[in-house]
Amino acid sequence: MRCRVCDSRELELALDLGLQPWCNNFLTSEQIGHEPFYPLRLVYCQSCGTAQLDYTVPKEVMFGDHTYLSGVTKSLSDHFGQVAAIVDSRFFGGTCDKTVLDIGSNDGTQLKHFQRLGYRVLGVESSKTTARIANDSGVPTLNEFFNLGLARRLGQKFHVVNAAGVFFHLEELHSVTEGIRESLREDGVFVVQFLYMKRIVENLAFDQIYHEHLLYYNLETIDVLLRGHGLTMFDAYLAPIHGGSIIGLVTHAGKRWESSSRLQAMRVAERRDLSNDFGTYADFAKRIARMKDENLAYLDNAKKAGKRVFGFGAPVKGNTLLNYFGIGTQYLECLVEKNPLRRGLYSPGMHVPVVMESELTELPHIYYVLAWNFKKEILANNQGLLDRGVEFYFPVNPQE
Repeated sequence: MRCRVCDSRELELALDLGLQPWCNNFLTSEQIGHEPFYPLRLVYCQSCGTAQLDYTVPKEVMFGDHTYLSGVTKSLSDHFGQVAAIVDSRFFGGTCDKTVLDIGSNDGTQLKHFQRLGYRVLGVESSKTTARIANDSGVPTLNEFFNLGLARRLGQKFHVVNAAGVFFHLEELHSVTEGIRESLREDGVFVVQFLYMKRIVENLAFDQIYHEHLLYYNLETIDVLLRGHGLTMFDAYLAPIHGGSIIGLVTHAGKRWESSSRLQAMRVAERRDLSNDFGTYADFAKRIARMKDENLAYLDNAKKAGKRVFGFGAPVKGNTLLNYFGIGTQYLECLVEKNPLRRGLYSPGMHVPVVMESELTELPHIYYVLAWNFKKEILANNQGLLDRGVEFYFPVNPQE
């Protein structure tokens, strides 16, 4: 294998999470035990410092149709609204006939916020079910994979190009990045939203490593990719969404001002904390092993005490944790979920049944919270259960 970013062959194994199923492959009862498993290994490029997976599940398998909906969670929609408001007020508030392209637009939640600000919008979404949901809700969406070829077929330049939670998914990484450059007006802004690897390591949020996430960027490493395609990040901030995500503002090289002071400060912090050094990833792997022992001991004690434990949420990332820790129905009776597309399905690998929150007839003693990245919203929405003595256990506790 060569590095996905710089093409180097100098790759070193940093973390091996074993053979795991594609974690968005929620199963019907007939499919249980027939799901394929793939290597889930994080490697480190000694040349450019980028952490990445060394095995690619084809994009047609993972993204042709899936059950993730970004509009289910209020926190995420609120975050998207804030991003749209910031970008519009800072760059295009007085612009007429302003346009935005969203890559990996899912159910159109981000684009709806831009629509409310007067933008003409276009989404590109590879999942047929979610693309249909977006179109049905009034968000024009192409059911395709975005790449340079599609950008040229569109033949349009946009004021804003957005990629939220998709820029680290890309099998066609360089074609997509070049397609973004092709689609961005000379005065345009590319808004790239990605999980911040520095924060993943700090939070011990290893469950955010899964087959859909091929790349794990820090600011220093994403710069290598952007520079190779004539793009430059001139500002960025760390948002709390998903436990810590970078919202980067990017444009054509030489077209905007110098790096902002807050971006420079974050780059200095990366160097200070050795965020792009292999030793940091080696230590990360050791901490995960200890975390596994602690979680299994907690669940063992709960089981011995006769306590009923339900999983809270059935997020995609939760399946990395369940499969690596070996947590199945011996500990969790079910996974309680809001997303109707997962109703009646089973988690891949560990085969824990998914039930709808609205259909629960009994409560657990403990909720083992897999959707930990929405901790504040979960605790606020469930104060009544907390008052009744239901414990909410967070295997990952994100920093504020």
